[in-house]
This record gives sequence, structure tokens and C-alpha cells, in this order.
Amino acid sequence: MTTPGFGRIRQNEIYTAGIHGRKPRVPTDHAELERAARRVMSDRAWAYIAGGAGEGSTMSANRRALDRWAIVPRVLRDVSSRSMEIELFGQRLPAPVLFSPVGAGALAARDADVHIGHAAAELGVPYIFSNQGSAPMESVAAEMDRVRAGAPRWFQLYWSTDDDLVDSLLERAEKMGANAVAVTLDTTMLGWRPQDLNLGSLPFARGEGIDQYTSDPRFTEIVAERVRAVAGSGERPELSLGALKTLFSIARNTPGAWLKNLTSPEPRTAVQTFLEIYSRPSLNWDDIAGLRDRTSLPIVLKGVLHPDDARRAVDLGVDGIIVSNHGGRQVDGAIGSIDALATIAPVVDGAIKVLVDSGIHTGADVFKALALGADAACIGRPHMYGLALAGSDGARDVVANIIAELDLTLGLAGYTSVDDVDSEAVQRVSG
Repeated sequence: MTTPGFGRIRQNEIYTAGIHGRKPRVPTDHAELERAARRVMSDRAWAYIAGGAGEGSTMSANRRALDRWAIVPRVLRDVSSRSMEIELFGQRLPAPVLFSPVGAGALAARDADVHIGHAAAELGVPYIFSNQGSAPMESVAAEMDRVRAGAPRWFQLYWSTDDDLVDSLLERAEKMGANAVAVTLDTTMLGWRPQDLNLGSLPFARGEGIDQYTSDPRFTEIVAERVRAVAGSGERPELSLGALKTLFSIARNTPGAWLKNLTSPEPRTAVQTFLEIYSRPSLNWDDIAGLRDRTSLPIVLKGVLHPDDARRAVDLGVDGIIVSNHGGRQVDGAIGSIDALATIAPVVDGAIKVLVDSGIHTGADVFKALALGADAACIGRPHMYGLALAGSDGARDVVANIIAELDLTLGLAGYTSVDDVDSEAVQRVSG
């Protein structure tokens, strides 16, 4: 990745394969990538991964915000050698790009997180493990280390109503080698998501995306306590054809033998327990202030959109923020992430690291984000589309293409290092 001309190397790989009649396994433009993924994904998978809150206006706002900024190339500069390397929390990374966490990835591919971790390790860029992942964090970390020893990885934390579970997840994250913890702030409850609602489909209710929990000792302890309580109450679950189908799914997605899971109350209780305790609506700044006492990891707050919240984060002494509207999946009609970044970066003024996600689809998008003050950008839906199309290779290739385009954009805009990209590299053109 640090080799001068990574973009040209990637181009040449694709063109050379084309000589032999081989086309890329994943499309190199986002629009076709999205169309191709839709053709292979189930309705449930597409609704959850591609869908947004309400009428989808926040998803549209993310793209409009990027389109409001135009790159202003400079010429006659020696750009024959370029560097995309950055430093994040003591790690030197080959490019300012991370794989975002996406919950319930098994909708796109079984053991999705293991495949995504493999892809990220091949590229040498961080994967932010999803707290609502489809494989235990230890399994993902082991696969990443198999590909590249010490491959960078972060952990996304959803703050549970059970403090002991929070501590258990943080302890596991430290043990599996996380380089930071990203606390998701904007999903203390699920947003109104019509695509899922119209199908009556919540992946977690089918046991999809709760593997971090079913592999956690504190969570399994809570489940066992609840099973004992229900056994003593004489309660019986409602039976229906739909309930039986859901039960089969839960049994398939729960660790252990399928037949045993089918007849045991633990898997069903685990799902209900997850739905009740996975997130805390009362989460507040006092909780964040106490996080330093709970973990030694760098703390990143994910979901910041207001400058005052960014100031509060700086004052509190966290290590970074991710400017994010959750890919438009939580609040319909919210501000686009790039618009928020433009107001937040000057407030932070380099005091902590600033990352951005939501609507970032291309290398040019990443370039604009860097110009507006981001230290790095996170890629969400695109790598999931690649995963659906071609497994770990697809996820890798999608992000490799974004990084390649960033390298080419960097040089064509007249820059030799991402560290030099600033507000002079872009111009606001409308809105």
C-alpha cells in the first residue's frame, strides 16, 4: 500500500486480467456494485444492509453533502512518489481507510465478520469489529492474525444496560488485541426502518448478529438466570408456523448442535435477552467519563454530528470521534456527515482524531473528507456488497479499489501525501 503508485498497480492488475478475458469479480463503480449486490442478496439482507431510516432522506443527504464540494486539482507538481500512510493511536497504517462495523453481516455471507477481518488484514487497514457481529471477536482476531500477525483491529461497543456485560466485552476486546474501542452513541434504540418493518424482519430476533453475546461469559450467565426464572413460572411461548421458522433460524445461528438448540430454551432466551439489554437509552456523558476506569484502550465516540458534542468530547479527553449518522439508518432528515464534518473539524482543531463515515463510496469521497479535516474515513455498505458478491475477496477488492482511487486522486490533484491535503484542495460549489 505504501509503494508509490498503488493506484496504477491496481489498475494494471485489472487491465492485465482483461487481456485474458477476465473482468473484475466486483464492479469498480459504486452504482454497478450496488446493483450487482442487489441481484444476489435476499430481500431481508437487502432491507437491513441497504435500507435507511424513514424515507431515506439522510442517506440522500450524505451524497448531496459530498457533491457540494469539488476537488480543485493543482498541476506541474512532481507527484511521481506518493504516500497514503497515516498514524492512528500509535499505529502506522498504509491508508486513511477503515472497514466500518456492520451488524448482522451473516445476512450477506455466513461467518461474515471472519471474511471481512481476512479482507482487512490482507490490506493492512483496520476493521472495526461489530458488537452485533456474526462471529465471536476472538475468531475474527485469530483469522486476521493468521493472515497478518498483529493486523490492526478496533472494537465497536454498544453500551448494554448490564454494566458487567460492558466490562466483559471490553476485557475480551483488550485480550484479542483491539487497538481502540469505538462507542456507538446514536443507536440507544433502533431507528424507524421501513424496509425491515415492511418485511417484519429483525435479524437479531432470528439469532443473526448476536454472536458477540452468545460467546460472552457474562451474557450466558444472564441467560441461564432467566431460563431458571422462566422454568419456575410455567410460562409457555406462543406457537405458530412463523414462530417455528424463527426457532429453526435461532437454532441454526446459536453455537452448539442444531437439534439440541431446537429443543432447549437457552437460544430463545438469549435472543430475547439481547433485545432487552443490548443498548442503554439512558447513556450519557457521565458514563463516557467513567470509561477510562473500565478500559486501557483509546476511546473513540461514534455518532457525533454537532460541534458542541465534539467540544464536549475534547474536554472529556477521549482520543477520537467518528462523525457519523449511522449511514442514514437512525434519524430520517438528519444532517449529512460531510456537512457535519465541515463544522466539527475546525472546532476540534487537531486536539483529537476525527474520522468520518456514512455515504463514503469512492476514493474521491475519501479525498474530500481528508480535505475537510478528517484523519481517516470508514467504509460501510460498499464492503458488504463486495462480501455478498465474492466473499472475503470481494470485500477486499472493493476497499482496495477505493484506496487505489484515493492514490490516483491524490496525485492528479497535485499532492504527494495525504498529510498535505487541506481545505485548499476543495471548493464549495453549491448549497
